Amino acid sequence: MTQSPVRVAMIGCGGMARGHARKMLTQQDTTQIVVVCEPSPEAYAAYAQIFTDAGVAAPPNEPDLSKLLHEYKDQINTAFIITPHAYHFEQAQACLEAGLDTLLEKPMVITADEAKRLIETRDRTGKLLVIAFNGSLSAQIRTAAKMLREGDFGEIMTITASVWEGWQHDKVGHWKKDPAISGGGFMFDTGAHMMNTVSDLAGEDFVQVGAWLNTHGDTVDLDGVVMGRLASGALVTLMACGTTIKSIGSDVKIFCTKGIIRTGVWGEFLEFQRPGEKSLTPVQLPAVPGVWEQFLAVRNGTLQNPSPPEIGLRMAKLWDAIQLSSQQNGALVNL
Repeated sequence: MTQSPVRVAMIGCGGMARGHARKMLTQQDTTQIVVVCEPSPEAYAAYAQIFTDAGVAAPPNEPDLSKLLHEYKDQINTAFIITPHAYHFEQAQACLEAGLDTLLEKPMVITADEAKRLIETRDRTGKLLVIAFNGSLSAQIRTAAKMLREGDFGEIMTITASVWEGWQHDKVGHWKKDPAISGGGFMFDTGAHMMNTVSDLAGEDFVQVGAWLNTHGDTVDLDGVVMGRLASGALVTLMACGTTIKSIGSDVKIFCTKGIIRTGVWGEFLEFQRPGEKSLTPVQLPAVPGVWEQFLAVRNGTLQNPSPPEIGLRMAKLWDAIQLSSQQNGALVNL
């Protein structure tokens, strides 16, 4: 039996939302964008132009989310939230309570308290919540996490991860430089991918964290170094540099008792090295569907949620500890 297209409200019409909308317009057999919520007339105009260029009518814009959820309650069954970080918790909570299965862009929320409350809302409403983290949604990270959980590489002993980008100058005047709505700087933007992927691969909470964040006189952190200990005793180091040349990249190495895994924070590659092998060997995996397609598969029951809010909670606890430690000049924080 052919399923009816899901009817989605897109919350936010910025550059990332427009990228998603272009792809979703090619999937009109499964997806109908019914309405959007965007306070900026300029952002909505740019978003609507995508539909005009595709020869279809643009969805209406209702800038007031509460009004949208009330007036369109019988016309929508899903929400896709793509807004500045500080708005995620209240918007996602409202959508879940309105009975909408929700796909939420990264990072999930700003604090561990918000993460716990959002999980409680999900559990209470019984609705779906998927976090759109590239790493957790990739075949590479899912494969590595499965092998780690099943003990294929023995115990995790240490994890070291780094991410870098010429972020400082690219974000001049951007909302990501406003800590009131960004929740942090480079470590909580591009670095959020690193924190989430490491939290996902580790499969357990951090119990001790020491951290230093440098602002270099800017409004938010630009560089950061973190040392941590997991519940199992495994040691972790994280390094984020947003002040380098115009470039972007990442590296994650997991050293285990029976081998080494190397990947990237976005799951952009995967390599293994086992006992007796002289070097890391690339692992080729089939491509996985995009973010929206995976959300639909989870919603249809054909895919287990690869990026649930429980991983987001683990990351939020880590971010809380990083900020607290940095404020105390690297003092150890016990979680």
